[in-house]
Amino acid sequence: MERLRVLTLNIWNKKGPWERRLELIREGIRRLSPDVIGLQEVIFYNDRTQADEIRDGLGYDAAFGMAHDLGDGMHFGNAVLSRFPIEKRIVHPLPTAGDEERRALLHAKIRTPAGTLPFFVTHLNWKFHDGVARESQVVSIAEYVMHETPIGADLPAVLVGDFNAVPNSAEMRFLLGLQSLGGKSVHFTDCFEHLGAPPGYTFDSEKNPYAALTHEFPRRIDYILVRGPELGTGRGKPLSAEVVMTENHDGVAASDHYGVFAEINVKELGQRLH
Repeated sequence: MERLRVLTLNIWNKKGPWERRLELIREGIRRLSPDVIGLQEVIFYNDRTQADEIRDGLGYDAAFGMAHDLGDGMHFGNAVLSRFPIEKRIVHPLPTAGDEERRALLHAKIRTPAGTLPFFVTHLNWKFHDGVARESQVVSIAEYVMHETPIGADLPAVLVGDFNAVPNSAEMRFLLGLQSLGGKSVHFTDCFEHLGAPPGYTFDSEKNPYAALTHEFPRRIDYILVRGPELGTGRGKPLSAEVVMTENHDGVAASDHYGVFAEINVKELGQRLH
């Protein structure tokens, strides 16, 4: 195994024509053949999640992490699908904005042929004016990732999700090592920034019929980030990145968001530096 194929997609819970959208999501996964998938806005109900519906017959292991209890046995959260065994699942609650909106980080430890992959999925507060909440959330994520996955112990950590923040926002600049927050700093590499074709809108109100309902401007808010490349080895270096699942079939799209797909190097290319 030399490269890891990663997909992230906010599936828009069960809004719109879910059964038809489900078909399109599954078609996209078959076409892209990702090794690991991060899903946001996943609904759990009657002992089954939408991630289970998506993975039926596709050969993926699955893990779900609740972010918010909707009542009546229904939960809202994030999910991981993996071609490789998911050995451990941890849910890390994130700070809130003081309202009823709840967010979380799902941490999956995945056993791949190249080693253990620390894989993280999240979905941050959505309102435009919730920047302070998102800043608190990314600091919490960074602290958790750095504590749980020391550099060099496993494969470089991969963090994906719907961050509801554009690339030049404080929260994304923090994650990319371009500024500090609260006296703390971290560094992830944005796969699309280096290898994708701009503008890379993942919430496109001009072309996506469901995003158009918001009357918002198009923007890039979904990301695949990797804590690499690892010094001296090249592990964690992005190899390709693109916005995917953009098709519109007779007015039906897979979601109100587009997906992001990336390939990441997991093979040691050189001598480790110490």
